[in-house]
Amino acid sequence: MPYAQIISTGRYIPEKVVTNQDLNRILGEDVDTWLIENVGIRERHVMADDETTSDMIVAASRQALVRANLQPTNLDLIIVATDTPDYISPATASVVQAKLGATNAGTYDVNCACAAWVTALDLAARYIATDSDLKTILVAGGYGMTKFLDWHDKYTATLFADGAGAVIVRAGDAPGYLAGKLVARGEYHDALGIYTGGTYRPATPEVVAQLGKPRVQFVKKFPKTFNSDNWPPLVRAVVAKAGLTLDDIALFLFTQLNLRTIEFVMQNLNQPMSKTHWIMDKWGYLGSACIPVALDDLLEREPTRLKRGDNVVFCATGGGMAMAASVWRWIV
Repeated sequence: MPYAQIISTGRYIPEKVVTNQDLNRILGEDVDTWLIENVGIRERHVMADDETTSDMIVAASRQALVRANLQPTNLDLIIVATDTPDYISPATASVVQAKLGATNAGTYDVNCACAAWVTALDLAARYIATDSDLKTILVAGGYGMTKFLDWHDKYTATLFADGAGAVIVRAGDAPGYLAGKLVARGEYHDALGIYTGGTYRPATPEVVAQLGKPRVQFVKKFPKTFNSDNWPPLVRAVVAKAGLTLDDIALFLFTQLNLRTIEFVMQNLNQPMSKTHWIMDKWGYLGSACIPVALDDLLEREPTRLKRGDNVVFCATGGGMAMAASVWRWIV
């Protein structure tokens, strides 16, 4: 049986920077101090007016392909994880296929908000294990949430940013993927999201005139400690499912929204902060792209940090509230 292995990574971060000081001026109040102390974000990057989610994914994917010494035509499948697609329909993965020239690849999108990339990675592993036609899969996360921001809403403008991350998953003869677990708390589906533009509230002229263009917003309260409460048991469960202990894990990568949450979870797991990595301080919150971008950043900054045979945990939460975790053995 073939095994799924991560063989390369790539990322794309837009050029334009919006600092906390910029937001102070836009919002007319000091948000910088609170953001640094409570979240860990200092600045974020914003896509250009003429950039799309697919553009960012293509840039990240090309980097991953070059590092894997592959051509786009080597791809058998493209899975795009995003809740900021180019269009409501068709799938952004098809746009990526066309722009890359990956003419041999099947395509589809996964949308479980910010948990989508870890979910897509889990799907890719299962395809490789069960379908001999699928040997090389691109799993990309793209986030263009600033297109859906109200820059005068301090609860969202301070957090969200843009970017893309990608990995190449390929069939190999030794286990890479070890275990995965998906859970959700669907009662919070109406708490955070973009609630205009779908069948629930179509973006008709009347709706847009009343509510404005589709935008991301916090609508209903959910527990502030949601991730702090749910990540530790999820991580423990998926690590046990892989037949490992927490001390066997070399790297834990979490949704990159709040550094204080990551600090709390690592303490709860009795693991040192040296076994995790974060990027929200310089790139803001990248949603479904944040974990592959964090992985790529770690490998670029510390190329010897992960060694062959090391075990890695990915753990994510997205609106919905969908959660996903998986355990991988590093084989590069």
